[in-house]
Amino acid sequence: MGIIFHYKLNFIEHINYVSDKCKELIFQLIKSAKFNLGLSHKAMQTIYLDGNQTLFIYGAFVWIKSMYKENNKARLLSAQRIINIKMAKAYRNVSHEALCVVTGMIPIDIKIEEAARLYHLTKGTANNNTPFDKDMEVRYWQHPAVASIRSTDEKEETGSLHIYTDGSKTEKGVGSGIAIFESGQHIKSEQRRLNKNCTNNQAEQLAILAALQYIEKKDD
Repeated sequence: MGIIFHYKLNFIEHINYVSDKCKELIFQLIKSAKFNLGLSHKAMQTIYLDGNQTLFIYGAFVWIKSMYKENNKARLLSAQRIINIKMAKAYRNVSHEALCVVTGMIPIDIKIEEAARLYHLTKGTANNNTPFDKDMEVRYWQHPAVASIRSTDEKEETGSLHIYTDGSKTEKGVGSGIAIFESGQHIKSEQRRLNKNCTNNQAEQLAILAALQYIEKKDD
């Protein structure tokens, strides 16, 4: 792990090193997998996410601008493409975009940009008004019971109605519920148990339906 600094601060050497290192790891993986009759998709996905992708995105916030050059981006994508082909067990003429869809992997240029933006947002160095949780230890997290998603400069209008819906399916059963807030105050909650054969999506939809029914009755 580390970042290679070029005297012109273009980070080309770093991108070349990361790409070559990831390719080397992939080829070593492929070589060792032959003796084990191949690795499963899940195993290769885990190795990629914990190994190769970690190398790709390390320190991305420092060298992110260098990735916007087409030749640098192409080197990174070519390294990811190799493991995507092996993971999907696909032919070499399959497009990179299709491989990412089949394997479920985010294109590495997007992942690198996401990592860089996430760093600036969580560390408070981004100069914008995007609402985002600051990076902090778990012991400082706000308890969900008192947490609020409302921005600090937003004032609750008198008579405003907010209804939050949720549905879930676990081993214990299937259920849905709504929480109703009026003028910022919690006034009512409703919970419903569904048949165990119902899906999570059905539970979510039933909660939305319950919210709409409450609104319809309230307007009457």
